[in-house]
Formats: sequence, C-alpha cells, structure tokens
Amino acid sequence: MTNASVREFKMPDVGEGLTEAEILKWYVQPGDTVTDGQVVCEVETAKAAVELPIPYDGVVRALHFPEGTTVDVGTSIIAVEVAGGAAPAQEEAAAAPAPAAEPEQPAEQPAARQPVLVGYGVATSSTRRRPRKQAQDPAAQQAASAVQSELNGHGAAPAAPAVPAAPAAPAQRPLAKPPVRKLAKDLGVDLATVTPTGPDGVVTREDVHAAVAAAQAPQQTAPEAQPAAPAASAPAAQPAAPASYDSARETRIPVKGVRKATAAAMVGSAFTAPHVTEFVTVDVTRTMKLVEELKQDKEFAGLRVNPLLLIAKALLVAIRRNPDINASWDEAAQEIVVKHYVNLGIAAATPRGLIVPNIKDAHARTLPELAASLGELVSTAREGKTSPSAMQGGTVTITNVGVFGVDTGTPLLNPGESAILAVGAIKPQPWVHKGKVKPRQVTTLALSFDHRLVDGELGSKVLADVAAVLEQPKRLITWA
Repeated sequence: MTNASVREFKMPDVGEGLTEAEILKWYVQPGDTVTDGQVVCEVETAKAAVELPIPYDGVVRALHFPEGTTVDVGTSIIAVEVAGGAAPAQEEAAAAPAPAAEPEQPAEQPAARQPVLVGYGVATSSTRRRPRKQAQDPAAQQAASAVQSELNGHGAAPAAPAVPAAPAAPAQRPLAKPPVRKLAKDLGVDLATVTPTGPDGVVTREDVHAAVAAAQAPQQTAPEAQPAAPAASAPAAQPAAPASYDSARETRIPVKGVRKATAAAMVGSAFTAPHVTEFVTVDVTRTMKLVEELKQDKEFAGLRVNPLLLIAKALLVAIRRNPDINASWDEAAQEIVVKHYVNLGIAAATPRGLIVPNIKDAHARTLPELAASLGELVSTAREGKTSPSAMQGGTVTITNVGVFGVDTGTPLLNPGESAILAVGAIKPQPWVHKGKVKPRQVTTLALSFDHRLVDGELGSKVLADVAAVLEQPKRLITWA
C-alpha cells in the first residue's frame, strides 16, 4: 500500500459509562481487506451484544485478543494498515479514552469500578486510580510510569529506569487488573506466586486459573509434575478451597456479562430502595375475550396480540390516573423526580440472562403501535440484539412470571425506577360471578414500589386501577 500506515482500532464505549466488553466473535482475520463501516467483531457488554464496525478502509494486520477475552474500553483490539497517514475522525473518537493515562483507565491496570445501576443490568463507572504504596518512591514512580505507558499503547517503555532500585517495586506487587486480584483472592491464590503471561508481566485471569490447576495437579499426578516454586510460594499452597472442587460432580460458571450486571443491580436495588409489595387477584375473563377479538381485527393484522398487550395498556392508564407513581429518587439532590413520560420496561429472559429493554414514550402510543413495539422488543431480545440504549431510561417495568406457570412473585425494582408490576399465570378458577360460582379466567398481580416516594395509598390506587381495567376492559375507553 502506498504511503500506508497501521491504525489501531480501540475498544469503544458502546454504551453509557461502560468500561469493558468481551469479544464474542471475530468476523475478520489477518490479511482480510475491510471497508469503512464493515462489522469486524461482536462484543458483549454488561448490557447487550453489540457489533463493532471498523471506521476506515484497509487490510487487517493483527487481532490483539482472541475470542472470549474481556477488554477494557480504550484498548486497541485490531490493527489495520490503511492508505495515508491521517486517522479518520471515527478512530480518534474511539481512541479518546486512551491518551489521558491518569484520569482515564489504562489498558491493563483499570481503577476500581463502582456499579452504576441501569435497567436490570449495570454499567460501570471508573474512579481515579489510587497510587500504589511503592509509587511514593521516585524510582518506583518512574518504573510504574514506564509500564503504564506501554500498557496503554503509547509506545515502548524505557528499557530501564535510571535508579537501580526501581525494578524491585513491581516484584513487591504483581501487576494485575482489579478483577483479576479479586479472582485470585476468592480462589486463595497468592499473585506473587503466579507466573504472568500478559504484556509486561501482567497477571491474567488465565494465569490465576492455571495456578489453581497446578495446585490441584498433585492430587491426580505424580509429585514431580508440580514445578519447583520459590520459598515465597509456600503461602500459595495454603488455599484449600479450590482443591475441594469436584469437577466430576460440580460445574463452575464464570459470572460475567449480563448475568454479572444483573446480580450487581439486584443487590443494589434490594439494599437501596425500601420495597413494598401488594397483591390483588382479579377476574380477567373479559380481557381474555377482548384479546381474541383483537386478533381478528384488521388493525392488528400481522401484530402480536396477547394478554401482555392489554396488561401494559392497563398499567399506562393507571399511571395516567396516578402520575406520581412514575418517578425516581434523586439521592444526591434529595428530590423526587416525577417523569411526564413513560418508558415502559418489559423484563425478558434471554440466553445471556435477564434484560429489561423499554418502549420509549409508551404513554403516547396507540394500542396497535404498542402491540408493534412489544413484538419488536421481544424478537430483538430473543435474537440477542437488544442495544444498550434500549435498556436505559426506563421508568416502570412489567415482568410476566405467568409464562412460567407461576401464580405471582415479589419482584425487585428495576434500579432507578419506583414501581414494577408482576403478572401471574392466567388460568381457570372457581369465582363468584353474578352471585354464582363459575369457572373464570383469573390471575394475581403484584406491584412492588419504592416506599421512599410511593406511600401505601398511591401504590394501592395504581394496583387497583390496573385490576379494574383488566376486569372491565371497557374502562380503556371510559377512563381515556
């Protein structure tokens, strides 16, 4: 290529505040020709799977990480040889997090992350890195700076610092990401005894697991299979917990991606918002008849019509009649923020875990429009193509546990929201109707709400209104 130069495409922030993503699949290999906008890989964040397009034309020279690797935002993931020397605007934007080494996150030594709760998933926001103790020494600072510069892709680090004492500092505290340190701590592994394989001696997750495997090896192999270790390795042999793992009878699944995000979000929700849950059992026979009638209506041709559609509409009507339920709690400002719009979240079980995409401005949609939006939301979630933006900004949520045959539940609030409605299974039950016991279609609804901003009266009114609409769906017209 004439006047060619190699450009490093860095992992972009594909959501709001995300700091890392796992490479699920590469669509190109070294030597392939790529064009501006061509998808080169699929990555999974804490929220969704996202396809990444390359922002320029060229030839792939290197893939820096294999599939299954979690990479920090701002870290180069693919090298492409392009014509000319100027980097396209898209590349500069993608690379923005990397140059500012101190305020932003380095490639291999990210700062501690605090969860930012979004939907049923979380993003992570980074705090400034705390200086290491040995970095207080000028020599150690120079050595750490050289390693950090190399890890951030800013060029080769100096061969050696001028002060001879510096090389000893990294040996005192092995280089590793905070998640790797936590993994080592959980597994009882002393990082000082782990052989690093990452760039510039950085300990990776694989190194920690290899250390655990080595500790277990003597149970199945001859003693000489255990490599000789320095004296400092004695503490590493202490962790007995991993050795008790029976691979023939147990399976260990790494917690990451959507599952990890959901766990953090639910813990945060449960211990932040004081939950109250109320229940009501309601006869929805008329609603079920209306569902069948709408399926034959030409206005709904090609659309998915099911009980969830009318339940969603009933909740929207209840919110319009009781707008204070559609709010959030601003802890920093000590204010209740009432939303004059409804972004209706629908909890969806997917192969990657539970996600809650939402329908933007659901309050303004007609019933056919709401049906179309629900159908698109469900299809996209099942395909694993839900975008991060679709899971942000929700105001209230519906979770349909009835599809699993469950009568009801006590749902946890979607972080940042004030209410969530759980819908139980709809099934025939004996019910007093017009003075006689008859089989009727019955379900149980459960409404959980944040008691800091929703008192019992407001929560009860909302739940009662939803039940009233489902019992007499003509109220969709009379209460409009």
